Amino acid sequence: MLEVTTAGWAVTLGLIAGLFVLDLLVSGGRRAHVVGFREAVGWSLFYIGVAVGFGVAFGFIAGWDYGAEYFAGYVVEKSLSVDNLFVFVVIMSTFAVPPVHQQKVLTIGILLALVLRAIFIALGAALLAAFSFMFLIFGALLIFTAVQLFRHREQDPSVEDNALVTFARKRLPFTDQYDEGKLRTRIDGRKVFTPLFLVLLAIGSTDILFALDSIPAIFGITEEAFIVFAANAFALLGLRALFFLVSGLLDRLVYLSTGLSLILAFIGAKLILHFGHLQSDDIPEIETSTSLVVIVVILVITTVASLMKSRRDPDARAHAGSIRDHSKRKDTHGS
Repeated sequence: MLEVTTAGWAVTLGLIAGLFVLDLLVSGGRRAHVVGFREAVGWSLFYIGVAVGFGVAFGFIAGWDYGAEYFAGYVVEKSLSVDNLFVFVVIMSTFAVPPVHQQKVLTIGILLALVLRAIFIALGAALLAAFSFMFLIFGALLIFTAVQLFRHREQDPSVEDNALVTFARKRLPFTDQYDEGKLRTRIDGRKVFTPLFLVLLAIGSTDILFALDSIPAIFGITEEAFIVFAANAFALLGLRALFFLVSGLLDRLVYLSTGLSLILAFIGAKLILHFGHLQSDDIPEIETSTSLVVIVVILVITTVASLMKSRRDPDARAHAGSIRDHSKRKDTHGS
């Protein structure tokens, strides 16, 4: 088992906290502004470079078996984070969030995702340590998610399915107008919430759903809580810049949901095999190096096929994919 000293945890947490503060105060700027392409490219390359540099340093210190687990976990979480960006785009489009306020929404959303995943990592690690059958449950959960995502790969998640947003709309007073970056404002002497509050509710609850999938997925790569947390943190910290970099390209990744469903199904099968291996040495396990190759190959094929499809059919549009079927509700509304 990987032994991480208190100093090691402190340095890692300090680095992650420092990067988040940097993203919040420097790259995002103290004043809200629309992020340009050049700025988005620069910060995206910076965060990817830091994540890779951390992985290399970690590999030298802890050994390359653990280093491979970190990189495999990072690639998986980065891929799932891109799908998370799809959902962020859907939410911001639904609520017509002004571009000048999108940075604030993204920053808060990423911070919430990091906190929630830290909680789920601790819970997941405790469950796996106490009950070996949790590998079987996590594996089945991922395969179920993969099947549902593949079945509804041509759909986008619907904000109307969000129970928290629906509850807030019914019970709280709202205005349809954005008041700069405020969550509450005053109209005719009465305090009301702005649409920005609903946006944050939608993104926060979405972060919970993504954590439920991403944590079992990375535990299929490694059981080390330190690697799970580090890979998640570095995958999330670059999302703000990546959003503005790829928001115009997301529609071209038409097979992204298909690729992610294949990755989740593969990792789910890996977890089930691991559970079987714990019961009997006759059942083989999938090595981390093999997992990394399979995941990278799926992503490369998915990306290349998506770009080729977009070139042949300019009207083709990518979708985030959904666990639930929304076509019936659309038909009902249409009728």
